[in-house]
Amino acid sequence: MAMRLFLLYAVIELAVLVALVSTVGVGWTVLAVMATFVVGIVLAGSQVKRHIRQLRTGLTAATAHGAITDSALVALGTVLVVIPGIASSVLGALLLLPPSRAAARPLLTVLVARRVPVITVAAAGATRYRAGRGDYIDGEVMDVTDVTDVEPQRLPRHPDHA
Repeated sequence: MAMRLFLLYAVIELAVLVALVSTVGVGWTVLAVMATFVVGIVLAGSQVKRHIRQLRTGLTAATAHGAITDSALVALGTVLVVIPGIASSVLGALLLLPPSRAAARPLLTVLVARRVPVITVAAAGATRYRAGRGDYIDGEVMDVTDVTDVEPQRLPRHPDHA
């Protein structure tokens, strides 16, 4: 899976570089690569500092989910900015901007929900059962004993198969 992702990354970056070189030339392409890297690093630094300040001020149960997903998106954006290439730097810079993070937050939540098993966190007042929340399965518990000491019964052979 990782090899496929790397191959996809390499093909996309190469296609972007070839298209840019054929459009504006080698010099402008090198300048564009350096500019996206520098702008991305500056943007990543400011967003990381902003997030650290926000986390230090304290989180409530209502703002914790948004802060966690924003932190993950800022970290992903920072990594994408540092990785060489125009496409990854532009995508990383987009993830570092607050409006595009707000748009990417539901997508990240869906992707994580598919991959991670359900984890229950006991928040303030969340430990008691609330009507209409979660699944309730009415059932009966049966105690099952595994019997391994009994010899298997042999069935009588059918007269046609003897």
